[in-house]
Amino acid sequence: MLLSHGGEPSPTGGPVARWSVEQVLALAPDEASRQAGTRLGAAGPWTGTGRDGAGAVWGLCKGSGSTPYRTVVDTTGPAYSCSCPSRKFPCKHALGLLLFRVSDDAAFRPGEPADWAAAWIEGRRGRAAEKGGAATGGDAARGPADAAARKRAERRAERVTGGAQELEQRLADLLRGGLAATDRAGYGLWEETAARMVDAQAPGLAARVRELGAITGSGPGWPVRLLEECGLLHLLDTAWLGRERLPDPLAATVRTRVGLPVSAEGAPVRDHWLVLAQYDTPDGKIVARRIWLYGRESGRTALLLSFGAAGRSPAQALPVGATIDAELTPYPGGGQLRAELGEQFGAMAPAGPPPGITAAAAPAVYGDALREDPWLDSWPVTLRDVIPIPAKDGWQVADAHADSALPIAPAALSRPGLWKLVALSGGGPVTVFGEIGHRGFDPFAAWEPGETEEGGRTTVGSVVQLV
Repeated sequence: MLLSHGGEPSPTGGPVARWSVEQVLALAPDEASRQAGTRLGAAGPWTGTGRDGAGAVWGLCKGSGSTPYRTVVDTTGPAYSCSCPSRKFPCKHALGLLLFRVSDDAAFRPGEPADWAAAWIEGRRGRAAEKGGAATGGDAARGPADAAARKRAERRAERVTGGAQELEQRLADLLRGGLAATDRAGYGLWEETAARMVDAQAPGLAARVRELGAITGSGPGWPVRLLEECGLLHLLDTAWLGRERLPDPLAATVRTRVGLPVSAEGAPVRDHWLVLAQYDTPDGKIVARRIWLYGRESGRTALLLSFGAAGRSPAQALPVGATIDAELTPYPGGGQLRAELGEQFGAMAPAGPPPGITAAAAPAVYGDALREDPWLDSWPVTLRDVIPIPAKDGWQVADAHADSALPIAPAALSRPGLWKLVALSGGGPVTVFGEIGHRGFDPFAAWEPGETEEGGRTTVGSVVQLV
């Protein structure tokens, strides 16, 4: 299991792993457990929650009976114990406990385990110490755990491979029967296929299959759009099946796209990071928060992802328009921008907009990114000196100094942020940050034009959020 770090120090001096929502859900044995665990990932059913400094968390979960279920998880294993009668491993209570920890760390008081949890924790760690007693060094002590982790990863890879092979057969049957037949089959065809991908522990493939179901019958030209997405899904399938022949960065991207969990493992990058935008995307009962950053010295753009379970907002939040002096650790993968926020230094400070590019140059930037990750829907860009103007079928942002423009993505046309952008511009050029993709440009934040004071000094305009 690949975990993200940044938790409390362990007795050995190393960091104790802290999990994200996606990593917890990846442990679920099936979709039913995933949904049931999500429902338990809030404070309501839990009492007596706590954690120690070595990676154990515990809590009492109210069930249908008079006695609450006793649940304890050793995150360094991972290993689980619960007094419920479920034969699933981990059970929904263990998943719910971990999801609750992700969404509200403050609810888990540090300290000594409860008596009922201490017995299991001490027994487990005692057995681990006995197994490691014969080891002469740290690497040797980690050997059995590393070997077990490799076996688990190999078993999961085999299941994903089986799912990819089945999906390839279903795509071939779909094209053989004709795309028009999918309109008659209804959404059940896609949902059943997506469920098969969930069983194969490939949530990324399952999500793309569900997107195919939403395209069918979605309006004029839907067969063309369906064929395009089927082609991308076929490309992902074949890339997974031939991943041994891919360059390492692209292979890491493919692993991420099929839904395998990864951890931030690159060299930390310290910079003064400008917070470009922050917005939430609901996904069932899980809320994903995306925070875009720009490094003033490195010129790098980075994405922070955090999640809130069971209706809770993600804990991570940064003020848009501020600059933080901090370290970011990047995730692997060709074309991947995701990173993990590390140590922060000093206080936040306001700052002006990042340097931008022209509207004419933006499509080429997106095209270059597609070479690293063919499944990208969009790519972040900052456009300078653009003016929002009405177009025949919506709106566009036009270059103030050249004959070029980008259509504004349909998703942005119904948001109030579009009118904020129009009002901010007032017919004049502004700097706008957003994402460009095959559907157009989606604006997320804009900076007011600076004003010239007496003496020729130009002030920095404030930022306006558009999402």
